[in-house]
Amino acid sequence: MLRALLAGVLLAGWLACLSPAEAAPVPARLHLAVELDPARGELQVEAVLRVPEAGYGFVLHESLQPQAASADGRALSLRAAGSRGSLRAWRVEAPAGAELRLRYGGKLPALEQARDHREVLKAMPPMASPAGTFLASGSGWYPRPAELFAYEVDLVVRGGQPALVAGRLAHEQPPAAAGEPYRARFVFEHPADGIDLMAGPWVVRERLASQADGRALRLRTYFPAALDAEAGLAEAYLADSQRYIERYAGQIGAYPFTEFSVVASPLPTGFGMPTLTYIGEQVLRLPFIRASSLGHEVLHNWWGNGVLVDYARGNWSEGLTTFMADYAYKAEQSAAAAREMRLGWLRDFAALPAGAHAPLADFRSRTHGAAAAVGYGKAAMVFVMLQDEIGEDAFARGIRLFWARERFRIAGWDALRAAFEEASGRSLQGFFRQWLELAGGPAPRIERARLIEQAGQGARLRVVLTQPAPVHALRLPLRLVAGDRVETRIVEFAEGRAEVELTAGFVPEGVALDPELRLWRLPEAAQLPPILRQWIVAAAPRLVVADALEEADAAGTGRGGEFAEAAQALAGRLFERPPAEEGLAALTAEGGPVLLVGSVPAVATALDRAGLPAQPLDMPAGGTARVWTVQREAGPALAVIAAADPAALRALQRPLPHYGSQSWLVFDGARASARGVWQAPGRSVAVER
Repeated sequence: MLRALLAGVLLAGWLACLSPAEAAPVPARLHLAVELDPARGELQVEAVLRVPEAGYGFVLHESLQPQAASADGRALSLRAAGSRGSLRAWRVEAPAGAELRLRYGGKLPALEQARDHREVLKAMPPMASPAGTFLASGSGWYPRPAELFAYEVDLVVRGGQPALVAGRLAHEQPPAAAGEPYRARFVFEHPADGIDLMAGPWVVRERLASQADGRALRLRTYFPAALDAEAGLAEAYLADSQRYIERYAGQIGAYPFTEFSVVASPLPTGFGMPTLTYIGEQVLRLPFIRASSLGHEVLHNWWGNGVLVDYARGNWSEGLTTFMADYAYKAEQSAAAAREMRLGWLRDFAALPAGAHAPLADFRSRTHGAAAAVGYGKAAMVFVMLQDEIGEDAFARGIRLFWARERFRIAGWDALRAAFEEASGRSLQGFFRQWLELAGGPAPRIERARLIEQAGQGARLRVVLTQPAPVHALRLPLRLVAGDRVETRIVEFAEGRAEVELTAGFVPEGVALDPELRLWRLPEAAQLPPILRQWIVAAAPRLVVADALEEADAAGTGRGGEFAEAAQALAGRLFERPPAEEGLAALTAEGGPVLLVGSVPAVATALDRAGLPAQPLDMPAGGTARVWTVQREAGPALAVIAAADPAALRALQRPLPHYGSQSWLVFDGARASARGVWQAPGRSVAVER
């Protein structure tokens, strides 16, 4: 995903109120001379920029204090101009066109390594420590000269740690002896919407390659020593990075930069910036990172960093990147794997509370599960449906045209639509309007199907279709089935209720609606197995601590000691909203989704007393903790976590929220040794004769 830009978007909006300088067009430029001491957490910066209009307002984090300002060699005074949270606004009266120099610095907050994956998606302060430094674009560590700008950054890092920002490495001087600093200069000539700075105790590996157009390509890994020491890992990342760059250059157009780096983060990040990706070091060992996540972040160099997103009008980048990376890899693997991913998107969407069904046009960035289900899943499915609508060749032409037109420009959904319209030779206004502007999704259903004529081996039948408001214009796949004979028909359906006639080369016994899941919609329950996402994003989740129930019975305390504390801590990490802790009756009483947590024997006792089935037999044996959802027709949605000891529960705090698409898991410590989704094949409507 792109770096967490929400804070930067908000900061830019605030600055627009402070100073007209933010409206200045590219080529605004910023030069930063940065001196960083990670061990002390100290930062000193000199910033140089041209003042576009008289008077300049800027924002710094509260840990950083302006020290001096001058314009064309003349000292200027600075005055405070308000604050918002941890950000402080400043103003300096400088004449338009003057070269402004600002010196500022301070002691940064320490790196918060305990932050979980949700917390790193929100606004973060600039943080520094020997374990790693991350100065996020939206954290207020530099003065913005404009909404978009080019920049040069000169880095001096005390202690010798390597550091980088996005851009071309113009100069580098590693320390030649102990006690000397690391020095480097990075240049970014294209319009940028921010600067992220990273430093860490890394070993740097490099591969030099050539691009198809003859330009040089510098590939790097920045890994901590233990990660770098794993045999072949750094080299594999370098090779895979090159492979992904070549893949997307062939599909879209030439790679827009001359470098790409994979940078290990001490935080659970997964950010894509121009020329680099910043990924949590704990997951870089996992095979799926290189198999899919890396390609996703590489592709952001075209979508999001090559063509910039018009965030005021919605973020198309995550959906297009998910479609061309994650989904494309599954489609190449098999048709079944691609269908499984489409099912995952629909499951995630169906798991959301109704109030979380925001229009796709409102998506800006992934700050929670509901936003991800819309901005990634729905958006990717829009591109699946668009490709089905206009054909693969026209879709491919539209992608190349969009890139050629919008490279290094800010673009919105309208620009995408225009490119696909030109490539396909048809209007797509209605298609984009309904999928972007209508909240949620359609819920088409087959009301009945009836045989009206049989002639020889073939037949004609009438199918009644319905969909609730708001009505969508749908290309609805209907599958006609009789034994092992199958035929599919595409029906145009744009009403609340309609009767359609279909012909078949055999006598159908049943009709299934969109069995391959190529339409964004709310599927029927028969197609949707319960998954953990239902609990993660629940509007009113409930928690039942099995061990607390047992102790309450024995001592009347209502507390469950160490198990209960571990269960409560886990629930706090798992749910996006605070759960209400309730008693045994919650397992069967109507209400929001319920999570039952505790030791293996206490969980078994609670399920038995509530008249509910024990843990499923078709889950693999073993593990220190077992997690499963319960398929039931009545009562609240129920998920269960049974652990061998409190330590096993605590081990789930970081990994479990990442498995929202699963129905069940077996954990050995923090590692998921087995996982799966309950079967939900859907249904077909019988044809009446």
